[in-house]
Parts: sequence; structure tokens; C-alpha cells
Amino acid sequence: MFNDLRLSVHQAFVQRFGAPPTHIVRAPGRVNLIGEHTDYNDGFVLPMAIDRAAWVALRPTNSRRVHLHFIDFDQSAEFDLDQLTRVDNAPVEYVKGVAAVLQSVDLTLSGWEGVIQGDIPIGAGLSSSAALEMAAIRAFEAVSGFTWDAPRMAKLGQRVENEWLGLQTGIMDQMISAAGQSGHALLIDCRSLDLKPAPLPPGTVAVVMDTSTRRQLVHGKYNERRQQCEAAAAHFGVKMLRDVSVEQFEADSDALDDLTRRRARHVVTENARTLAAYDAMQQGDPRILGALMEASHESLRDDFEVSTDALNAIVTAAQRHPACYGARMTGAGFGGCAVALVMADKAESFAQFVEQMYTQQTGLTPALYVCQASEGASIEEL
Repeated sequence: MFNDLRLSVHQAFVQRFGAPPTHIVRAPGRVNLIGEHTDYNDGFVLPMAIDRAAWVALRPTNSRRVHLHFIDFDQSAEFDLDQLTRVDNAPVEYVKGVAAVLQSVDLTLSGWEGVIQGDIPIGAGLSSSAALEMAAIRAFEAVSGFTWDAPRMAKLGQRVENEWLGLQTGIMDQMISAAGQSGHALLIDCRSLDLKPAPLPPGTVAVVMDTSTRRQLVHGKYNERRQQCEAAAAHFGVKMLRDVSVEQFEADSDALDDLTRRRARHVVTENARTLAAYDAMQQGDPRILGALMEASHESLRDDFEVSTDALNAIVTAAQRHPACYGARMTGAGFGGCAVALVMADKAESFAQFVEQMYTQQTGLTPALYVCQASEGASIEEL
């Protein structure tokens, strides 16, 4: 698919602008194996960049304007780098937000024209927005000449979400899109941004299971969950729930109201599960990793309450196939995708089984695809 999309954006650029592009940029989406709603609590996450991505074909211009065409939406847009204001929630706002944040840290930007296309399902919890942000940063880098530094650029991408789009997300999505490693997931310490690569256990693959339901985080409950976590951290006298151990939580959480206690219990135990999952991956143990994924889903469903009937149904379908070691919802929740750890040689029969069972139960048609761990955002100079 990589070569197909690369060729597609190249051809579309020539057709629209009458000459070849000078650069092709790619930035991947991600699936999070475990560690959900821990990133904005300064905790641990274990995502992998996937072989689905946002692609940009571009060339510099002699102006201070950016001209874009989004193939997937059949939308064209342009903006002036000296007059940046947010208008709506259109795809161009992500690129415009990137420009605003880059200029806020005194990076000098140049104009460009480009076409953008991707194969990351939008709103599915696979970080299509972070991929677009990282692709836009690499595009501006290609024409402006500043230095790419993955952690710094990930932080700037997070600012686009927080400040331009108004969504108080953590650092995970931008970090894995910027710094992903081929063949590995990454344990990310969301406080220090330390990265530790971890391979999937031998003979296993990650299967993404799209429920065909979609979420709207800005208008949903995401920011509410974050506020509940902050209230719990204040109770424990710490900056973030990352600083609360399981033992401390059990000893000192009775004074919390039931709702806040359950929210905090998820985050505290999820951090512990994520570190244990990294150890299981280092040891090549799919059964332990799968069991931790199952426990994560139960916690997200019952304590953090971000799962849905559709997500629960597809996870249950996955769990019933003998080739599945474990499954869980992935992403922020309220719709979107789940992920399963599956025997590689049984992945096709697994996908067929889950699709049939899920459709029978919900009447919805899911999309399932085996994902390979890919490298992070990159530039190809033509």
C-alpha cells in the first residue's frame, strides 16, 4: 500500500500543479497495544506505528502562502502564513495549526503547495490527526530547512491539538508517529519521553478491528476524564497520577468519591499493566501480554467508562477465537477500534470469524486488517 499511495499523491500533484513534486512526506498512524488514558497523566504507553499513513507530495513556492488539496475529502484550501486564524474543523486547520505553532517558537517558514492523501480511518482511534500533524511538520521542514527532532516535533504537534483545536490530549500519538521504529512497538515514558523498543512476541501479529462506529472527542467526554484525573492527583498530593503506585492507591483512595476513585484506579493500574506488558514483550510471552490487554479492556469498560457496546462486542468476538491471545479497545474510546494479539498463521481465519460474529450481533460491518510496525515520519527528496 505504501507504493500505491506514494504513486497516487505524486500523480495527483503533477495533475493539479503541472510539474513534479520536489518532496514526498509520509507520517504513520498508530495502534496502542496497551496504556490508555495514561499519557496525559505523565504515565506509560505502548503503541506501535502502523503501515497506514498520511502522505504529502509537495514543492516550495516563492510566496508566504500554502496551497493544499486533500484527495480523500476532494477539498482544496489555502492560507497565508502571516494571517493565521482558525475558521472551523476542516482538515486544513491541522496544517494551519502546525504553521501557527511552529512560528510561535520562532521557526521561519516558507510557503508550499501540495496534495495530501491517507489510508488511516478517520475518527477510529488510530491517530489520523497526529499523522497529518507530523506530515505537515515534515513538509514545512522540507521547504523551510529547520532541523527535525522527533521529541520536540511531537511536543509541537501536541500543542496543535491542545491550543489550536482545543483537545487536551497527551503526547503519545504525535510521539509514535514521529519516532516509530520498524518491527517494534515503543514503550514511551510520557514524562521523560524516553523510548524503549519492544518487538511483538514471535509468531504473533496485531490485528486492528474497526467497529465502523466513530467518535467526536472534542465534543465528547475526553476533557471531562482528564479533569477527573487531575482531581484525583490533587487528592494524593501529586502532580500527576503517574506518581501514585498501586499500593498507595489502595491505601489512600477511600476518601475519594466513587466516580473519581474508579477513574484513578484505571490510570494507576493501567500504568502497572503497561510496564508488565513491556516485560512480557521482551520475554516473547504472548499469553501474559494478551492477559494484560484483556485486563486493560475491563478497566477501560468498567472503571474509566470509555468503551461502547460496539467495542465490547468486537472484543468479545475476538476473545472467542482460539488464535487470539487477548483483545482490547484501543484509542480514547467512545467508538472506533479495538486491537487483538493473534497467532500470525491464523490471522485470516480470525478476521473472518470476528467479522461474521460482530455483524451478526450488531448489524454493522467491521473492517479488520493485520498491521505491521513501521518507521516514523520521513521525507523523501526527489
